[in-house]
Amino acid sequence: MASIPANPETEPPSLVSPLSAEFLATVSHGPGIYQMLSKKQVLYVGKARDLRKRLSQYAHFSGPIHSKTAVMLSHVQRVETILTTTEKEALILEASLIKQHRPRYNVILRDDKNYPLIKVTTRDPWPRVVVTRKRLRDGNRYFGPYASGTAMRATLQLLYAQFPLRRCKTVRERTRPCLNFQMGRCLAPCAGLVDHAEYQRMVRDVLLILEGKVDEVVRELTAKMEQAAEQLAFEKAARYRDQIRGLTRTIEHQAVVADHHLDQDVFGIHRQDASVGIALLFVRGGMITGAQSFFLADPLGEDDSLLAQTILQYYSVERQPPRELLLPFVLEDRDLIGERLAELREGPVSLLAPQRGKRMQLMRMAEANAAQIFSEKAKKEQSWEALATGLQAKLRLANRPEIIECLDISNLQGKQAVGSLVCFVQGDKAAKRFRHYRIRSQDTPDDYAMMREVLERRMAKGVAEDNLPDLLLLDGGKGQLQVAVDVLGAFDLLSRVDLMAIAKEKQEEGEKLFRPGRKNPVLLPAHSPVLLYLMRIRDEAHRFGITFHRRLRGKAQLRSQLDAIDGIGPKRKQMLLHTLGSVRRIAEAGIEELAEVPGIGPELAKQIYSQLHGADHEPG
Repeated sequence: MASIPANPETEPPSLVSPLSAEFLATVSHGPGIYQMLSKKQVLYVGKARDLRKRLSQYAHFSGPIHSKTAVMLSHVQRVETILTTTEKEALILEASLIKQHRPRYNVILRDDKNYPLIKVTTRDPWPRVVVTRKRLRDGNRYFGPYASGTAMRATLQLLYAQFPLRRCKTVRERTRPCLNFQMGRCLAPCAGLVDHAEYQRMVRDVLLILEGKVDEVVRELTAKMEQAAEQLAFEKAARYRDQIRGLTRTIEHQAVVADHHLDQDVFGIHRQDASVGIALLFVRGGMITGAQSFFLADPLGEDDSLLAQTILQYYSVERQPPRELLLPFVLEDRDLIGERLAELREGPVSLLAPQRGKRMQLMRMAEANAAQIFSEKAKKEQSWEALATGLQAKLRLANRPEIIECLDISNLQGKQAVGSLVCFVQGDKAAKRFRHYRIRSQDTPDDYAMMREVLERRMAKGVAEDNLPDLLLLDGGKGQLQVAVDVLGAFDLLSRVDLMAIAKEKQEEGEKLFRPGRKNPVLLPAHSPVLLYLMRIRDEAHRFGITFHRRLRGKAQLRSQLDAIDGIGPKRKQMLLHTLGSVRRIAEAGIEELAEVPGIGPELAKQIYSQLHGADHEPG
């Protein structure tokens, strides 16, 4: 690795001081990556086939002084290079460093979550259908990703209703099937009530449907229905008829875009002024299953490099590429990127830039979606502008409420007390800024003291990091508001952060908003967008807090109930919870069901049952 630092005390900032002729003379002509760094952070990571030639282009940059490249170079204080043996290694290292450092001037995909997949556990003797967010190399079949939760739920509902495969995590021999069998939601392989060959035929039909070959399944079911009717087996024929109807309705709602059954991802790109929109369509089995979009406000680089960076960031071992990628143009590094994607998929990946036919129609659709990003963003900005103006005017706020935080306290008689802080930025949830605070100073029910503790911790960190909201909303009334006034006053923040409390005192009176220095609450109409927005934030804080509080209570309950049982250590406790699902299910289980848990057995099951229910309690 080579680097040359600039001395900020002796050298004024310039475009080329870190890229002097002396430094460039030490840089190799081989492939590798380079990092542009300021004093404290990585500003940009790039790769090059010839490092010295690429960095020389930056050293002799003569573009507009206000361009993004010029602005970035003005902040560069040193440059580091890492040589690689091949250009492909440089490509992989560049993507890895971008994910690690998230440099300001690189393309960063803000929405990098993994979308859900449908998994069919074909390696199991009795396969089942489950939802997962990780694609493992375990020999099972995976379908998706489903960017639309609605589409995925509709598919699952169809499969569960028409093909009642098992739902339980493990198949244990049982003398009596569970409730799912009685409800017609499972064929009870655990009780030996279904033929293995028949079960596997249903699994095959499920796989065909997920592959998009619904017509083939419908033809087979139609033949079976007609055969059953000829044999006067009308009940069986009716079941086949219902399956056909369900599948036919599903076909009518799916958008078939190709006459093949390939899995494809289709990338569209649209540039408007300095901003770029990238849209991604998921085509699975010839049908569009979802879409995703990315907005790049002012990216550094041409469309070719932006799309290449997007592709390399998007795909990973957990999120493998499909068999075919459709692109709006041929990438300069197409062969290298194709090799990398093939490694991730463990199979060939084609990168195509179609010019005609069905693939070109998909490209036009993806490009239209990329252009739509800008119109949607403009509408969203207009909507937020109106809402923010209304908030500031109706509530007489000193600051424009771009960043709103809401604090809620959850506890049960002071136990497992939690402060929950949610954040909304320009009208949208900022989930990465959500925080839970475990109450340290109180174990008695004192909401005011708990709120004071959380506010003091939040404001201390906010002042230290210069990270404060414009409006702080409290779930409570005048008492909670006064606590906040005292705390923010101690930090001298009353002019920097607006305060408000929201409370629902009586059903008929609706929501009341309290502001410092005002005796009476602010009352807004029930349909007011301002009130509805504040209620949405308050409800999100309440949900966030209650969820965490229940989890803490569940853990405490688990410790208090199971830890007191003789003969139950950490491993058996975990196995009980894993097998039966919850403390409640363990408490409801009979001796026979407890004995079926691995590592328990009949004798220990009796001890567990008697200790949970009392020695005199007879199992029902």
